[in-house]
Amino acid sequence: MYAPNHKFALNQVPLMSVKILIVDDHDVVRQGLRSFLAVRPDWEICGEACNGDEAIRAVADFRPDLVILDVTMPGMSGLEAASRIRALGNATRILIFTMHESPRIAIDVHEAGAHGFVQKSQASRDLILAVERLLSGDTFFGHEQDVQSRETTSDKPSVSAKAAPKTDLSFRLARAFF
Repeated sequence: MYAPNHKFALNQVPLMSVKILIVDDHDVVRQGLRSFLAVRPDWEICGEACNGDEAIRAVADFRPDLVILDVTMPGMSGLEAASRIRALGNATRILIFTMHESPRIAIDVHEAGAHGFVQKSQASRDLILAVERLLSGDTFFGHEQDVQSRETTSDKPSVSAKAAPKTDLSFRLARAFF
């Protein structure tokens, strides 16, 4: 059975590592994600997979806290894999990592049972924030949606929140389902 990795802070209090599974059919993308996520010493890459079937097996074996899952892979799509991972009944949070920029992606991600998505073109801006949000039990459906949701719950939105377009179609579609 998989044993969690324990890290120690300066005061020697053991900290549980957050286990993250990376799933993408391109090795260079997996390597990039691994490097990008290394900024957080409490985040451990517990495994990698290159297709949906491997992802489902890895989630069952490693029980990660979070899986970052590509949409377009050979064989089973990431959305189908997300649905099957949710059916396992564990507490793994699912973040879809996609090159698709269609307004429909928010709906597809939600219908698959995933907890959010990050567009690959926006990863440098959104990925760390999205992972943090999912690990805290929240969702992340793109930067614009995140800004909009904070704008509706904050008395004093940030300058970027004020500048965010209020007519973004993907945001309106995603909000209709939550």
